[in-house]
Amino acid sequence: MDRSRPLLALLAATALAVPGLTALSSAARAVDADVLTNGGFESGLSGWTCSASSGTTVNSPVHSGSSALQATPAGSDDAQCAQTVSVQPNSQYTLAGYVRGSYIYLGASGTGTTDVSTWTQSAPDWQKLSTTFTTGPSTTKVTVYTHGWYGTGAYDADDLSLTGPGGGGGTTQPPAVPAGLTASSVTSSSVALSWSAVSGATGYAVYRDGVKVQSASGTSATVTGLTASTAYSFQVTAVNDAGESAKSAAVVVTTSTGGTGGDPGGGSAGLPAHALVGYLHASFANGSGYTRLADVPDSWDVIDLAFAEPTSPTSGDVEFTRCPVTDCPNAESDADFKAAIKAKQAAGKKVLISIGGQNGQVQLTTTAARDAFVSSVEKIIDTYGLDGLDIDFEGHSLSLDTSDTDFKNPTTPVIVNLISALKTLKAKYGAKFVLTMAPETFFVQNGYQYYGTGKWGGQDPRCGAYLPVIYALRDDLTLLHVQDYNSGPVMGLDNQYHSMGGADFHIAMTDMLLTGFPVAGDPNNVFPPLRPDQVAIGMPASTNAGNGYVAPSEVTKTLDCLTKKTDCGSYTTHGTWPDLRGLMTWSINWDRYANWEFQKTFDGYFG
Repeated sequence: MDRSRPLLALLAATALAVPGLTALSSAARAVDADVLTNGGFESGLSGWTCSASSGTTVNSPVHSGSSALQATPAGSDDAQCAQTVSVQPNSQYTLAGYVRGSYIYLGASGTGTTDVSTWTQSAPDWQKLSTTFTTGPSTTKVTVYTHGWYGTGAYDADDLSLTGPGGGGGTTQPPAVPAGLTASSVTSSSVALSWSAVSGATGYAVYRDGVKVQSASGTSATVTGLTASTAYSFQVTAVNDAGESAKSAAVVVTTSTGGTGGDPGGGSAGLPAHALVGYLHASFANGSGYTRLADVPDSWDVIDLAFAEPTSPTSGDVEFTRCPVTDCPNAESDADFKAAIKAKQAAGKKVLISIGGQNGQVQLTTTAARDAFVSSVEKIIDTYGLDGLDIDFEGHSLSLDTSDTDFKNPTTPVIVNLISALKTLKAKYGAKFVLTMAPETFFVQNGYQYYGTGKWGGQDPRCGAYLPVIYALRDDLTLLHVQDYNSGPVMGLDNQYHSMGGADFHIAMTDMLLTGFPVAGDPNNVFPPLRPDQVAIGMPASTNAGNGYVAPSEVTKTLDCLTKKTDCGSYTTHGTWPDLRGLMTWSINWDRYANWEFQKTFDGYFG
């Protein structure tokens, strides 16, 4: 998975190496049309989506008409503006447009054959770019895009066109304006919106204070990352292949004041503003030694009992067996263990059962396995009086079927059944139920580059496989603490690879969760950001605990950058998140073995 970012020169050579294509016959040209919407940008950015809000329309310079696109790349964004259009299979198309500026690209993806692009290194005045392609036998949609290059100046584009056979039977008019926009579940950092369905709409766009912030496939969306005690104006539009409707009537919402609890859904579930999360070796012994639950210091706010494991990978039936005294001679009795749980809860701590781990493969391949999972987890929670559940599925527990390509609408049984099981448990135990997840980077942030087997197949089907689970449960999720350890290099939002061993890795990985990212690089398929109070950073407690240990000074740098935007080094974050929930570590036992170094770092920072 370790790939180096290609040099600009190599990209340029690749972009120019587009094979020639046969010209259209005169008969075909007779039915050709421009299938792009608003290619002259006379209707603003209607029909177009620009990454990181990088695009706008200007009245000068223009190639023709009264408006043109102007987009400004940043150090971590190439200012891509894209539009997805309906096309005919096995058909030839010509993509053309006029550009000004430096390092400007014009291309098409999702063609079903060879995706194409053309570019210019320098265009001090308007220059025409053009390229052609043939669609594949089952291709009905293609994404057209233009972009600049990272850190260069603004570029201009105008009079873009995609000429070829029309989409055939496609929609010719944008949908009507959505009605009935309402807000609910208002918290200090998020607002849930809903609206009435619009006939002929294939999707919707949500605007905050006039700026598009989110896309939705259905008639609801939750906007996150908001500031407490702040008024926001929200509108929504309906979208189809013909374009975008006008904006709906606005609804103005004021977020609630900040606090340490009380949010609906996943919320904070009674956690302190900044929490320390740790795993307690409760079912096994290793070189770190056994730690009694009653001996865990009060600094630990969430204690994950590791682990409950399945009776077989596909049974769904999970069991929690405490470490036997033959392996853990100082283990407490069941009665003392349950008493310690109650004492921790009385002190405001949360005690969860963690399912999975390195050796516990859980694959809910059938609805019977799903139901067995729910009933067996309920039994563990009720037997010990626990506060909730941590999902630590690793290895081959989660993977995506070849045909499963949309993280918002998963179809793979092990994914769908897990989502259903967790929603059932959440519904049974209610708002106080604590739900956390501890995926590895391969299953989350790696989804920025790769998702499942990929468009052409051949990728690891586990790539990004946690994304549909997180997305489906984002309103029920208390904490996501990705394991920023035992990881290979991962590409961040700056399109650079980041490796374990310093603050840089934790900053880049966490920035992705709090900013959101296009899945598999698709700007029309964005994994939305989580609230900062839903995110804790996973780190190993010591060099014995796992690869990727960082010294306390690097932990402090990480927290300073993400919560204060200071000491960030070479990485530029996309925001500042003082409400970041905190830290997670593997494990409490290993931290005790290391004289509580990790706990002391947390206490020293957050007090």
